[in-house]
Amino acid sequence: MTFRIDRSRRRLLAAAAAAPFSPLVAAQPRWPHPTLTGAPPLVIAHRGASGYRPEHTLAAYELAIEQGADFIEPDLVVTRDGALIARHENELSLTTDVATRAEFAARRRTQRVDGRELTGWFSEDFTLDEIRRLRARERFARERPHNAQFDGRFRIATLDEIIALARRANAAGRRVGIYPELKHAQHFASIGLAAEPLLAKALQAADGLPVYVQSFELAALRRFAELSAAPRVMLLSRAPTAAELRDLATRVQGIGVAKTLVHPRDAAGAIDAPTRLVAEAHTLGLAVHAWTFRNEDSFLPTNLRGQPERELELSFAAGVDGVFSDFPDTAVAVQHRLLQER
Repeated sequence: MTFRIDRSRRRLLAAAAAAPFSPLVAAQPRWPHPTLTGAPPLVIAHRGASGYRPEHTLAAYELAIEQGADFIEPDLVVTRDGALIARHENELSLTTDVATRAEFAARRRTQRVDGRELTGWFSEDFTLDEIRRLRARERFARERPHNAQFDGRFRIATLDEIIALARRANAAGRRVGIYPELKHAQHFASIGLAAEPLLAKALQAADGLPVYVQSFELAALRRFAELSAAPRVMLLSRAPTAAELRDLATRVQGIGVAKTLVHPRDAAGAIDAPTRLVAEAHTLGLAVHAWTFRNEDSFLPTNLRGQPERELELSFAAGVDGVFSDFPDTAVAVQHRLLQER
């Protein structure tokens, strides 16, 4: 695959991609809004360019790189034989064709995962060779019928394949990093398939790629920190207390927050004024990456429907250091326009 390069943008973002968690500096910001370092915020392709291709496929990651994303984000689950594959959850039927495969019908079972009882087909019950026989399906088929047209075309990607893709892009002059998430870490550890050492080992082959590692499980990030120096990001779906935020600042380098923690929504679902979370995190030296930005009206605030660019503009104005987007081209376009206007 050939990667197109926007050279002027690459120069502007090189420092942010290389050292995103460096301390605040007194130099004149290169970005018109108060990010942690003054550098432009990162565009993180959420599960790849998943607004255009089924999530977590190599096709989605390739397109995200083409669209100018600074990072591609694979969620990671583990197979029975210890391979890391890119899926949002270990239950496979939501995003693969496993339920249509007669040879795997007997694998369907019920178990508890992260405190929830789930029935389906689970990654830990399949070898990598078996996983390779499955094909990806679109999660949001109603909202993204164009993506559903690709059902059955793409294999399930492994972390090794994603790292190799990013390395090829970098070799071609397109600076891009990887931003893996440890999914269901305690669950996998409890069945003898701990993901943290597998990820640390895989990242040894990343060969200088920019890397962040994220999780909703602080214990997983602490275990990972014993194995790798890669910067860590704690994912948050609720606002932390002041004490919790101070504690996180001693353990991780950034927080990945639901975008509604930056801009809450009112009772009508309209976007509201920003909170103090970004400023408070920055005071403690924590970067803030917000999730998830999607273009479809069903995911937008009620007063910004048809205006996904405006939602991004408001988040950038609040000082976030990065955005997770299903549509990285939209985020890149907004970011690039603001850079040109500064």
